[in-house]
Amino acid sequence: MLIWSNALFVVVAALAFDALIGDPDWLWRRLPHPVVWIGSRIGWLDRTLNRETSSPAQRKWAGVGTVLLLLAVSVLTGIAIEFALRQVAFGTVLIGLIASVLIAQRSLYQHVARVRSAFANGGLSEARKAVSMIVGRDPDQLDEPGVCRAAIESCAENFSDGVVAPVFWFALLGLPGLIAYKAINTADSMIGHHTVRHQSFGWAAARLDDLVNLIPARLSGLLLTSVAPVVNGAVTTAFKIMRRDAGKHRSPNAGWPESAMAGALGLALAGPRHYREHSVDDPFLNAESRKVAASDDISRALHLLVAACLLEAAAYAALALVV
Repeated sequence: MLIWSNALFVVVAALAFDALIGDPDWLWRRLPHPVVWIGSRIGWLDRTLNRETSSPAQRKWAGVGTVLLLLAVSVLTGIAIEFALRQVAFGTVLIGLIASVLIAQRSLYQHVARVRSAFANGGLSEARKAVSMIVGRDPDQLDEPGVCRAAIESCAENFSDGVVAPVFWFALLGLPGLIAYKAINTADSMIGHHTVRHQSFGWAAARLDDLVNLIPARLSGLLLTSVAPVVNGAVTTAFKIMRRDAGKHRSPNAGWPESAMAGALGLALAGPRHYREHSVDDPFLNAESRKVAASDDISRALHLLVAACLLEAAAYAALALVV
């Protein structure tokens, strides 16, 4: 139990490092970010193994092999780094610092905040450009409320994928779990789409990503509903809407943080959306809300994000003290 307690304190340290330092541009202009490196390997495997001349079954098994290879490399890399660092002075601090690179609290806040700032500095056209950096929707199809909803939904979903899930797997399995999670999540974002090219090859990546986000997505929803009073929302109302509407989302996981955010802010989120290659006709979450999303609601979503991140850190710190 003492070993796990120490590991949880490293989790808290990683969250603190990420909040204070984030992803400094000066560093990643000189070095490839680990996620970029992982993405380049996935891209190479996609180009090499996902052959158009292969049958759907062959492409599916090639995708399974790709995911297994990514997992093996990720876990072994994590084990090697963690073992090496534990042999040096302040090694656990360095583990927390490295882990912080793969947690996205600060960068998520900054990306969403840029959409809010774009409205103030350049109006709708600049806000469309800013939101296109964090969502895959066709920005030209978005009016002002649409841009605001897209930014808020991205804030909610990426709180789960970029903060809660990597921290959960880091707390459970250390650096091997964290790196493996980021590899799975990156693979899903690159090859897990239902396109003609990736329908078969990306099947394993998409299904595994659904599995590893199953618990974190629900934890994300609970964190967001718990801090609803920060934006004058009600915990019970937000929780009720989350329980009722999470299953309406086409994703088995994204509906939890998004419906929690919708309930806490009193907004209708999700619904029909236009992407560059296709459209989806999903139902709204918290559909009874008639409030039109505005840039002020992006600020409120960011307040929820900060509060939920603080609550998460406090929960891990309390757990570390208890065990």
